[in-house]
Amino acid sequence: MAVLVSAKPVRNVQGCSSDLYTEYASAEPAPHGRWIAGRTGSMLGEGESVVTTTEIAPEIYRLAVFVPEINLEFSHFLVRDDEPLLFHAGLRGMFPVLREAVSRLIDLSNLRHIGFSHFESDECGALNQWLELAPGALPICGLVGALVSVNDFSIRPARVLTRDDVLATGRHRFRFLPTPHVPHGWDAGVLFEETERTLFCSDLFHQWGHREPATEKDILERCQDALREAEAGPFANYVPYTHHTGRVLESLAQREPKTLATMHGSTYHGDGAQALRDLAVVMRDVLGPKAEEGEITSAGMIQA
Repeated sequence: MAVLVSAKPVRNVQGCSSDLYTEYASAEPAPHGRWIAGRTGSMLGEGESVVTTTEIAPEIYRLAVFVPEINLEFSHFLVRDDEPLLFHAGLRGMFPVLREAVSRLIDLSNLRHIGFSHFESDECGALNQWLELAPGALPICGLVGALVSVNDFSIRPARVLTRDDVLATGRHRFRFLPTPHVPHGWDAGVLFEETERTLFCSDLFHQWGHREPATEKDILERCQDALREAEAGPFANYVPYTHHTGRVLESLAQREPKTLATMHGSTYHGDGAQALRDLAVVMRDVLGPKAEEGEITSAGMIQA
């Protein structure tokens, strides 16, 4: 596992301000690799390295930026192949530092595919900036995402992928798996890389804090804590729970991923199928319906 770690010290900040997150999401990119965030001023000084780059699978790189002010890490994934692919375009305010980090791995003009789970600033806020750098690149997403949001927002129309379509980038093969409202959004989906069995999970397995880039240890306790904390604060209902949630997670488990590439927190190496099934239980217990009588099934249904 190759890791390039920032030398910049970070501090652990408990809790998360919704006002701060709003500012960072809407921040304008600034020159010299600085990230300007509204009235909070410059977060990063010139010359400071802020991106941690880790090879989590052969030629698959995690590029993570930790924001101590909101105690949250944002991960973006680059697949270096004949047709390079970036999963998560990131916030516009993070674009300068991510552009620099990605340029160390590939010629930016050769980027061909830019994917994301759903239409949200940290998923695709900087989409058009990447498309401007890479004239041959296209967004990739599901049908709902393309028709409802992406094709109006993007400077080039998206390549729509169904669950039956295979996107081959060279040695890697990808499928976009629609997962409506998992983690959230009608247009949500995840990307599964079939060669190395890497599942790009978006906000599933969310973990607060500055975490190790990758781990083989159980991350479910972190995820459970994150869901409970979110439900108790301004981000309540961040992840919806419906009668489809358990079924969707089971369909992902059946792909038997070996690596879970999470957007917020450590990438997990191990039995991804079991981790997804365990996550279904955690989500049911934290977010699911509470039956006055009867039992709640693994799919989140109340069974008398």
